[in-house]
Amino acid sequence: MSSINTIALSGMNAAQTALDASASNVANANTPGYKRLEVLNSPQSGGGVTATVRVSNQESASQEADAVSQLQAKNAFIANLAVFKTSNKLAGALLDKKV
Repeated sequence: MSSINTIALSGMNAAQTALDASASNVANANTPGYKRLEVLNSPQSGGGVTATVRVSNQESASQEADAVSQLQAKNAFIANLAVFKTSNKLAGALLDKKV
């Protein structure tokens, strides 16, 4: 099983991947023939997530979907960062008690 920090970091990386894909979709919204990027999240066996980017069959721009995706990525990143910080605080508290 992975550590809490490793799991939180994988979530932060997945959120960054989703944000990058969404940013690419927004930047290329008016590019003829551009196919949107989609991010697929897969669970890792020991905990955490792996994000994979693939090209969608959909060519049309979807500003609403991109706005929602960006908000989801932002909130997922913030949530995983909070887990990461809390884990480090708990580890520090345990070390303080041992000393």
